[in-house]
Amino acid sequence: MEQSDRIDVRRPNVARMYDCYLGGKDNYAADREAAEKVIAATPQTPAIARANRAFLRRAVRYMAADAGIDQFIDIGCGLPTQGNVHQVAQDVRGDARVAYADNDPVVLAHARALLADDQNSIAVEGDLARPGELLDDPRLRALIDLDRPVGLLLISVAHCISDDAVLADAMAALRAALAPGSHVALSHINLPPSSDKRSVALQGNRVYADMHVNTVMTFRDREQLTGLLDGLDMLEPGLVDLPDWRPELDAPHPAPIPLPGGQDYARGFYLCGVARKGDVR
Repeated sequence: MEQSDRIDVRRPNVARMYDCYLGGKDNYAADREAAEKVIAATPQTPAIARANRAFLRRAVRYMAADAGIDQFIDIGCGLPTQGNVHQVAQDVRGDARVAYADNDPVVLAHARALLADDQNSIAVEGDLARPGELLDDPRLRALIDLDRPVGLLLISVAHCISDDAVLADAMAALRAALAPGSHVALSHINLPPSSDKRSVALQGNRVYADMHVNTVMTFRDREQLTGLLDGLDMLEPGLVDLPDWRPELDAPHPAPIPLPGGQDYARGFYLCGVARKGDVR
């Protein structure tokens, strides 16, 4: 089947909606309509998306500069935008290798076009729910050495799996496959503690179901997210709001993009953190 035959432009797609939140142009009318409805219900959404993207960049910068990691796997990578994983990692380590994985044909088409001239970065078809297939991909295995530390990025992807057992099994398989010294960066939607923000979050999430978006969004609490990282050592400051994970790692050039409404506007809706696999495998 041709890739274009697999693209349903009539149904909102979570990756393309995320592109809308970030101000991108790689989306269709159905995506824009759904994104506008989400923003109407949850006005914080663009700020949250930008804060989530900023966390990704800081996590990659930490792994490459401070943890000495030179190979990365980004599962559920989404559409390319400014400050992609390979750009951040290779800014720190010129030889850094990056494997992007996504199950969306639009994402893969754009990623492969972006990476056409980059010998150290690839985009492969893969799904977090099927980690064995993903890690066995011959192109990924040719680029990424799983016997050495890897930076695994799970940014806004775990909440796209509604079945807790499927997600738990997938995470256990990924943790087992990682070499000691590997790091895992995770961000995930979370119900805010305040009743006002909680109501807003639930209203925004309801839009995904009402608009028949291709992927549902599943809230999980701190205890559940900690369980997904079982056996790994959580780095300071632990699981925190998006703007609060090591903000000092923001690159001075270019200047960080200001969040609409300020940092507090994006707090409460997500938890994020980075964990390390210790020396016992």
